Amino acid sequence: MLKLTVQDKDISLLQVGDEVFVSLTDIVKNEEGDDHIRNWMRNRNTLEFLGLWEQINNPGFKGVEFDTFRKEAGLNSFNMTPRKWIDSTNAKGIISKAGRIGGGTFAHKDIALEFCTWLSPMFKLLVLKEFQRLKELNELQGKWDLRRYLSKVNYKIQTDVIKDTLIPISKIPKDKEGIIYANEADIIYVAMYGYTSKQWRDNNPELCKGGLNIRDYANTHELIVLSNLES
Repeated sequence: MLKLTVQDKDISLLQVGDEVFVSLTDIVKNEEGDDHIRNWMRNRNTLEFLGLWEQINNPGFKGVEFDTFRKEAGLNSFNMTPRKWIDSTNAKGIISKAGRIGGGTFAHKDIALEFCTWLSPMFKLLVLKEFQRLKELNELQGKWDLRRYLSKVNYKIQTDVIKDTLIPISKIPKDKEGIIYANEADIIYVAMYGYTSKQWRDNNPELCKGGLNIRDYANTHELIVLSNLES
C-alpha cells in the first residue's frame, strides 16, 4: 500500500480503479481519532460538500436519504459516522474498512483534501505538495519501466539472432555466452555512441549503482535506433 508522509505522519493510500483514496484515520492518528472524523461529518457544510460530490460522481447515490440528513445537520442531536453515511446513501466517496492492519476510514482524495482544510489549511497544502511529489515520482517510474522493458526486448532480439544466424548455439560454450553477447552488443554501442559498454561504465561509475547499464539511460528515440541496429 502506498503512503504519504506529512509532518511525520504516514498516511496510507488506497487505489480503487483509477482513483486514489486517502486514510482519514491515519491523518488524525494520535489525536482525537474517530471523534475528529465524526465531528467533521456532522457539520452542515461538510454534508453539503459530500452530497454534491456524490451527485456528480455517483449515479447510485440516494438523494432522498441525503436530503433527510441535510435537514438534520446542525442539530445537537444529529450524529454521523462513515458507516452510517455509506449504508444510508450508497456513498462511494468514503470507504470504511475493518481490520487493525490496513483498516480505517478512507476518502477519495477530493474529499480527503476537504477534510484537511477543515483540520488545518497548512496541513492541506503539505498534503497537496506530497501528492504532487508522488505523482512526479510515479511518472518517472513509468518512463523508467518502459525503457527497461524496451531494453530487455531489444537485447532478446539480438541474442536470438546470434544463436540462430551468426553463431549457432551448439557452438557456444555455456560459460562463454555472456562474453559473446556482450561483444556483439558493443559493436552496436560503438556505432551508436562511439564507445563500448565497459568504457561507459569506467567513465560513469556513479551511474552503474544497482546494476544499471548504458541502456537504462537511453531515451526512447535512442532505444528505437538501437532496436533497428540490432535487427
